[in-house]
Amino acid sequence: MKIGSARKAAAEWVTKHASRDAGFRGAYFSGSTVGLPDDAELSAASDIDVVIVTAQDEAPPKLGKFIYRDTLIEVTYLSWGQLASVEEVLTSYPLAGSFRMDTIIADPTGHLRRLQAEVSRRFAEPEWVCRRCENARQKIENGLRTVDPSAPLHDRVTAWLFPTGVTTHVLLVAALRNPTVRLRYLAARKVLIEYGHDHLYADLIKLLGCTHLTPQRVQHHLDGLAHTFDAASAVAKTPFLFSSDITAAARPIAIDGSRELIEAGYHHEAVFWMVATYARCHKILAADAPDLQRTHSPAFHAVLADIGITSTDDLLGRAEDVVRFLPRLWETTEAILSANPDIRAN
Repeated sequence: MKIGSARKAAAEWVTKHASRDAGFRGAYFSGSTVGLPDDAELSAASDIDVVIVTAQDEAPPKLGKFIYRDTLIEVTYLSWGQLASVEEVLTSYPLAGSFRMDTIIADPTGHLRRLQAEVSRRFAEPEWVCRRCENARQKIENGLRTVDPSAPLHDRVTAWLFPTGVTTHVLLVAALRNPTVRLRYLAARKVLIEYGHDHLYADLIKLLGCTHLTPQRVQHHLDGLAHTFDAASAVAKTPFLFSSDITAAARPIAIDGSRELIEAGYHHEAVFWMVATYARCHKILAADAPDLQRTHSPAFHAVLADIGITSTDDLLGRAEDVVRFLPRLWETTEAILSANPDIRAN
């Protein structure tokens, strides 16, 4: 499917469904397809991300992934207040990239287009790029403080893994690249090579714990993940923020997308999302099918052992490793900021 066709389907869903809500204040595209032309192919391992802006003070829970007119769409809600200030959007690395260009689907008040025009104009100014890099760095530091030794294993892994993965986002933001989710390591690798800092990539992979893993071993863990994924998606009842990521509709992203990376020679780059998905599946199984969780635990423990995590002390130590790495990460980030020809004062 072409991205243009997928965008058309998503826009139609917004018009027919989301726009009818009394609190609807607009919608725009976000995610990995932002900036891609309409005639580009939408990978089977990708979806179309849509943000619905609501007048509510607190945004509703994420609607998540679903299929509409043969298109996998992921819908997230955002409160009106989160987009009230141009400066706050320019500072927020998850938000600013969506307004770098015209991504607006619907804008009944006109505010989103005014916001987009201003954010686009100032997006590459040094002050705001640096602030977004700092925003990402702070997300790492704050996130690693949430590793609770008393939490279930899957929650402890998640609390360590996602802030660790944001190390890639700091670099991507400095390079004015999309801070993608599933493909963050592959994208960061390309940036580091482009700017002549490819030596740092080995450190990112070391922090993830997969430097020594072979393609065959990663494929073995993917086979285990596929079984766990199918079990979790079949029994899931308790709603979680990520629930729509563990469904039959989302399977091509988590499983087939990881297989594509491995087959393309990027087996290390597949590990991040595989471990994240493993942890999410086990959170679902713990809530909705404890017996099944026990059945699938050996495969989860095996992948964790292969990345060097066999205890809470390992997780806490790995979190400290990331914190100690931050000065080196920031040094490289500043070098990219200085060398990036697209960063300029307005």
